[in-house]
Amino acid sequence: MMKFFWGITAVLLMVVTAGCAPRSMSGDVYSRERAQKVQAIEYGQVVEVRQVLIEGTKSGLGALGGGALGGALGSGVGRGAGGTIAVVGGAIAGAVAGSAVEESATKQPGVEITVRMDAGNTIALVQGLDPPVYPGDRVRIVHNPDGSARAIPLPGEREQGEPPPHPNR
Repeated sequence: MMKFFWGITAVLLMVVTAGCAPRSMSGDVYSRERAQKVQAIEYGQVVEVRQVLIEGTKSGLGALGGGALGGALGSGVGRGAGGTIAVVGGAIAGAVAGSAVEESATKQPGVEITVRMDAGNTIALVQGLDPPVYPGDRVRIVHNPDGSARAIPLPGEREQGEPPPHPNR
């Protein structure tokens, strides 16, 4: 019976770990749901690029997996009321730890890009580090049906006299 229990726990942990894989915030990666969807396009010039940190996922899968593992570990402690307390305490501690691990594992560096649009307005958007975008770049802003957007640099269209790309990128 104990072998079966640990087998189920291992499967749960694999499912949770797979669910914790970070969704790409890259301007070069498209999700399956966005393929073959019409997207609106605008053009502009990058005014500023600022490094940011995109927070991690809080899907609940980390808490679920951590709670299952904590409960499983707690089940091996004590008997009767003490065993029940160990299972519940282990599940709670595991859920808290699993949630923290999920969020930490899915954090990623990003950039906030400020763009002066050809239409005259100025916008800002946040995306992953790829493709690299620098002040002075001409960009295509791709608006997705869900309200998100990405900045894609146009090849060879950096303004003359602009500073070279950041050395830390």
